[in-house]
Amino acid sequence: MASTVTSQSDGPTVDEVLSLAAAGRFVDALAARDFDAVVATLDPDVSFRALLPRRVLDVSGREAVRSAFETWFGDAERWDMIEAVIGEVGGLVHLRWRLRLTKPSLGPGDVVVEQQVYAHAGADGRLRNVALLCTGFRPDTR
Repeated sequence: MASTVTSQSDGPTVDEVLSLAAAGRFVDALAARDFDAVVATLDPDVSFRALLPRRVLDVSGREAVRSAFETWFGDAERWDMIEAVIGEVGGLVHLRWRLRLTKPSLGPGDVVVEQQVYAHAGADGRLRNVALLCTGFRPDTR
């Protein structure tokens, strides 16, 4: 009985390059707290689902996503992206970031928050069908 081995190409496809480039722009924009640039990496009709500590958010469109990021992070006084990862898992774009920030509405002191995203990318590389998981704001124990 003969066996067949299928090899994959040595390099990423054009679509993978475009989607990872969009993911890089997303993380860079988030690090700069530029929410307009964050949502520019998304498909105009993006489907965005977020599992948050106390609820699930399910919205569509760039403006709704921008509003969510503004609600979560807009009033932060100090803002540091302390870690970010971009990759691919089974054809999905994977992003993970950790932020340290000061947010007066949460009280004194720094907090950390980590979020992970898995998303499909369109042919133009823009992210669509985005699923986000969030730790919520946690006290910074460093």
